[in-house]
Amino acid sequence: MKKEDEDLLVFDEDEAVKYIMSHLPEEVKSTIEETMVEYVLDVVYEYYDENGLIDEDTTEEASIDEEDMLRYIQKCAVKDKMNLTEEQILIILEGEYKYGQSLGIYD
Repeated sequence: MKKEDEDLLVFDEDEAVKYIMSHLPEEVKSTIEETMVEYVLDVVYEYYDENGLIDEDTTEEASIDEEDMLRYIQKCAVKDKMNLTEEQILIILEGEYKYGQSLGIYD
């Protein structure tokens, strides 16, 4: 088992994208592209940063308002003209969560 402070260092965005793409439900595989996954992950990290949820000096758990984060991603997607549905965003977020679990980042 990895220590929490090591977990934060092993998160690799490229690996996360590969993991999410390979674990998509069959019914949505043709509707979600890698660029969509990359975009959502970038916006998630932006959300974490803007809300003070990323602190490289600590391994304390952060409380994340998932509804607020979803609204933030949707707002950014509209602004950036990304054609993402709420369902697609939620599926990508679920994949990111499962990737984090596979690393031991999330319980």
